[in-house]
Amino acid sequence: MENLLSIITFIPLVAAVIMALFLRGNDPAAQRNARWLALLATTATFLISLFLLTGFDPQNTGFQFVEERPWILGLTYKMGVDGISVLFVLLTTFLMPLTIGACWSVETRVKEYMIAFLLLETLMLGVFCALDLVLFYLFFEAGLIPMFLIIGIWGGKDRIYASFKFFLYTFLGSVLMLVAMIAMYYDAGTTDIPTLLNHNFGSDTISVLGFQIVGGMQTLLWLAFFASFAVKMPMWPVHTWLPDAHVQAPTAGSVVLAAILLKMGGYGFLRFSLPMFPVASDLLAPLVFWMSAIAIVYTSLVALAQQDMKKLIAYSSVAHMGYVTMGIFAANQQGIDGAIFQMLSHGFVSGALFLCVGVIYDRMHTREIDAYGGLVNRMPAYALVFMFFTMANVGLPGTSGFIGEFLTLAGIFQVNTWVAAVAATGVILSAAYALWLYRRVVFGDLIKESLKSITDMSAREKAIFAPLVAMTLFLGIYPSFVTDRIGPSVHALVTEYHASLPVDTATRLALQ
Repeated sequence: MENLLSIITFIPLVAAVIMALFLRGNDPAAQRNARWLALLATTATFLISLFLLTGFDPQNTGFQFVEERPWILGLTYKMGVDGISVLFVLLTTFLMPLTIGACWSVETRVKEYMIAFLLLETLMLGVFCALDLVLFYLFFEAGLIPMFLIIGIWGGKDRIYASFKFFLYTFLGSVLMLVAMIAMYYDAGTTDIPTLLNHNFGSDTISVLGFQIVGGMQTLLWLAFFASFAVKMPMWPVHTWLPDAHVQAPTAGSVVLAAILLKMGGYGFLRFSLPMFPVASDLLAPLVFWMSAIAIVYTSLVALAQQDMKKLIAYSSVAHMGYVTMGIFAANQQGIDGAIFQMLSHGFVSGALFLCVGVIYDRMHTREIDAYGGLVNRMPAYALVFMFFTMANVGLPGTSGFIGEFLTLAGIFQVNTWVAAVAATGVILSAAYALWLYRRVVFGDLIKESLKSITDMSAREKAIFAPLVAMTLFLGIYPSFVTDRIGPSVHALVTEYHASLPVDTATRLALQ
């Protein structure tokens, strides 16, 4: 299908424009129409995106479904996907209808709420499809605006503080990335990403303000991109915006933030840092390893001390992203396969966990763990779903969570056994905080009077969870669905990466 990526990317935007122009008022009929139009647009986007899956050739390691045409100011509009990005597009289109379904109970400024999510979907898809630096940057940065509004308008009591903290952290990191992109354009003479992937940025030691920079221009560019992507993931110690954003965001906002937006950082490392700056990536990989290991242990311990369910799951997300960054910079097949798998799995599992919190928050209007207990007596279906995703979050074999953690640990073990040993303790710690949360919320006697009339999940809520359960089980039982599609592209990336290093791979690994 011609222009398939543009159609997928801009259907939500078209729906948002229609909604803004033709849906008037805030009466119940207008609210209902806004909800159904958003659901229809996101569902249509997902169904059309399935053509990517059927038409994608995993053995072709280049970019596919490429669209290229002149744009503005001499720039080029260029879109395409490869084995690394295609599944992120499908993850986004899969989750957005479920997210819209989770918004059904929102009563305040419904039309504007739906428009914000539709815009956000277009911008997130654009990030994963863009093959031009300027286009990528515009999509990457513009995605801040709808999420900023979602948190700031429909969030909790401290929403203004959380929304500005989210915006400032991510924006300031991206300013350095913009400077790096300008430097890349002047060095390579193009903003075309496939061309830049084959461009050799200087790696000879240079002097800057009297300091000797090992790795030269590559190191400076790598650090600038790292500032943006590390905040987006987020990595320790620039993770502090995430718990605040999650706690204050509405349920649907937390789902999108955890399931998709955080993945832009990992995708950025795979698309830019490793292939474009291999010498700097190799040089600074130990820094990333230990930052990741600290994140896994530290944020897991912090999660154990939380009294707010959303904050606990937010810290859990930071810990799980530690496995991702570790796997990426291990720069071997298992590590990168595991990192991509972990991001996809985390999209389903963390999104579902925030939805689980949303189910009981809609009924009780509190996220405090101490406010609950004994829910299994009144909500058996909820208890079952919550247990399933708790075990997936822990990494139970048979669920998608196990595959990602296992592969990333196998990848990092080949490179640094000490980091692997420290990171492996995160598996135990994740079981500790996840099962502690589940026991206090679900098990025990139902002694709180406020909980004795609580109702189990509705048919709509069960329908939202069913696809997430199915995908988490499917990927856990049949991981080759993912690895077969990403494997050739990852192999090509790893091969090119090691071929670009000044010391051959075998010698380098021997030295380590």
